[in-house]
Amino acid sequence: MNLININKLFFKYQKTDVLENVNLTIKNDDFLAIIGPNGGGKSTLLKLILGLLPIQNGTIEKNIKTSEVGYVPQNTNLNIDFPITALEVVLMGHISSKKRFFGYSKDEIACALTSLEQVGMKEFSNKKIGDLSGGQRQRVFIARALCSNPKIMLLDEPTASIDVKGQQEIYELLKELNKSICIVVVSHDLSILLNYAKNVAHVNRSLVFHSLEQVQKNVTLTDDHLCEVELLSALGKTQICCNHVH
Repeated sequence: MNLININKLFFKYQKTDVLENVNLTIKNDDFLAIIGPNGGGKSTLLKLILGLLPIQNGTIEKNIKTSEVGYVPQNTNLNIDFPITALEVVLMGHISSKKRFFGYSKDEIACALTSLEQVGMKEFSNKKIGDLSGGQRQRVFIARALCSNPKIMLLDEPTASIDVKGQQEIYELLKELNKSICIVVVSHDLSILLNYAKNVAHVNRSLVFHSLEQVQKNVTLTDDHLCEVELLSALGKTQICCNHVH
């Protein structure tokens, strides 16, 4: 089942072209990595999918409700020094104008605890968010996104500022969630392409789609299009170490 169909999408900030003729289909069982250079349009594409930016030209068709889309932004805008618990952070996923004044129901609290359990953080539910490690906090933010029972989860640089062990744990968690949820990750972490993602979208104004089962292994620097996926494939898995290509 196709969850999202993007057709002939163009976008510009003022007079600067950011995305040109982007076409992409995201399926319900996909684990899609969106990669590309800084300023290439990755985050802009994510915001267009989320409806945070207006569509200027082209179409984005969604076969899911807005409430079925989970989002974990790169910057959570949460002051970790603020005295708030992991459970309270997850409950924020239920916030509406009504809830701010009347609190949360027993069902919502139960849902939040279930979400924390899904990400292995239930035992830390009463811990202050500032007392958790970077990887633990990211698990809490993922739990918050799970509160809406999403069919697709979009994550922007989910392992930024997390140590190597924490990064691996986050991707292992996403791999497990992918058994029932479509996962879309914007990332500079190229190791996920070989270890976790099923498909890759390379975005640098235009979009080139790669199925990791079909990536060509023989590639030359004279090709018209050479991106990280082809380069990694040419080098082979054994050349990937500590998120760097050697």
